[in-house]
Amino acid sequence: MCGTMAIGSRSLLGTGLLAEEVAGSGQALEKRGWKLACQLYTFRRFPFYEAIEKIAALGIKAVEPCFFLPLDARQPGLVTSEALPPDKRAEMRQKMAQLGITMPNFYANLGNDQDQARKVFSFAKEMGCQTVVAEPPADSLPMLDELLAEYGLTLAIHNHPQSPSSHYWHPKNVLGAVEKRSHRIGACADTGHWVRSGLDPVACLKLLEGRIITLHLKDVAECGVVGSRDVPLGTGAAHYDRVLEELARQNFRGVMTIEYEHDSPQLLEDVAKCRDFVINWAVQHA
Repeated sequence: MCGTMAIGSRSLLGTGLLAEEVAGSGQALEKRGWKLACQLYTFRRFPFYEAIEKIAALGIKAVEPCFFLPLDARQPGLVTSEALPPDKRAEMRQKMAQLGITMPNFYANLGNDQDQARKVFSFAKEMGCQTVVAEPPADSLPMLDELLAEYGLTLAIHNHPQSPSSHYWHPKNVLGAVEKRSHRIGACADTGHWVRSGLDPVACLKLLEGRIITLHLKDVAECGVVGSRDVPLGTGAAHYDRVLEELARQNFRGVMTIEYEHDSPQLLEDVAKCRDFVINWAVQHA
């Protein structure tokens, strides 16, 4: 069960931080080893080159692209994936570098095809990634584990809400898939999708302790409702104070990716509120 929502942190910094103010408060995040990123799906109505400008304006210096989202409005048909030709990969790296944006994670499509997996991992490595986020079939993991060692990458298994096609919706299923695999394979914990599935995100994090590689930070309005809309962190049913407390208890160190799926004219403001919640919590608990 999702449980009772905890009262959100009192805001020290507000929700209108400027990029330089976010950077100035970064010591509290760095002390915990937390690196904030933004999932490209958050800004899916914008092509990558426009989206990263918005992400940089928020003072967030890392992005997790999606394999199916467009690269550039002036170059139709190109997506942020291993399908990009070498010159467009170089262009993508240049655009990120100009904004001071890194790409520590890449949300990819992985299956049992070893040649295709090599293409994905080669692209991820070329773009400076440490982690590929995906939902591969469990029987592909022995093959992927070997490739991860070869490429020096990690694989974080992502969870979507409970459905017939979502094998990893419950953390026990993720644990079952990775228990015989190396620690190069672990979890991308999507807290909001757990709440949509009627699960307590703190209990889920406890189950996955030692196997959490990265996270999709997400809060939603209602527990147990698959279609429940995203809300700013700390204002929904995920009791996000407790989520961050548990991550701190586990001494989690890594990329924490804000993913905000509810698109609206207030999207930038909503993402800023998510950003500020994490920073405020880290400052208060420094």
